[in-house]
Amino acid sequence: MPARSDLTDDVVDWRISAARAVLLIHDMQNFFVNFFPEGESPRTHLLDNVVRLRERCAGLGIPVYYTAQPGRMSEEQRGLLKDVWGPGMTSGPDDVAIVAELSPGENDRVLTKWRYSAFHRSPLLDELTEHGRDQLIICGVYAHVGCLATAADAYANNIQPFLVSDAIADFTLDYHRLAIDYASRLCAATPDTESLLADLSPAAC
Repeated sequence: MPARSDLTDDVVDWRISAARAVLLIHDMQNFFVNFFPEGESPRTHLLDNVVRLRERCAGLGIPVYYTAQPGRMSEEQRGLLKDVWGPGMTSGPDDVAIVAELSPGENDRVLTKWRYSAFHRSPLLDELTEHGRDQLIICGVYAHVGCLATAADAYANNIQPFLVSDAIADFTLDYHRLAIDYASRLCAATPDTESLLADLSPAAC
């Protein structure tokens, strides 16, 4: 897990607001998280930081959303994803379930994930607009795939994305840096967990 000081500086100077934000926990299903060995970074840092973000956001009344891909997609549902990634996950809980540390709460919203971006074929944008929210905190996996695509789509729809640099993870450190480099230069703020939590502290809010 890279330190924020080792990554590209942001172009934007956006600050998070509890009244404007939504937290998106992206694809934290067993199938994806199990790529990372247990008890090692980045998995340990990823889970730790996402749990902390979720707890703080829930405590402040910030809406919490999850994405989760369905298992055993049909050929039509899978589409071109199959050409790049193969058939995907099974429909069993060992694949499709959200990791135990982050089980969605009663008031959390789980969106079915069909393509890289969480906005694709989902009600996310409509619900953000309906609730008067124009900031999206993004954490989860994988940094340079769905997390980055979601950040770019948020930006294109005038939603300020906050891609939390140490609450995301990727296949390699180079891919992680690629995601932050692109996002910080072109479409998002990329704070680390500590700075985001400081801006969402009771005193700051």
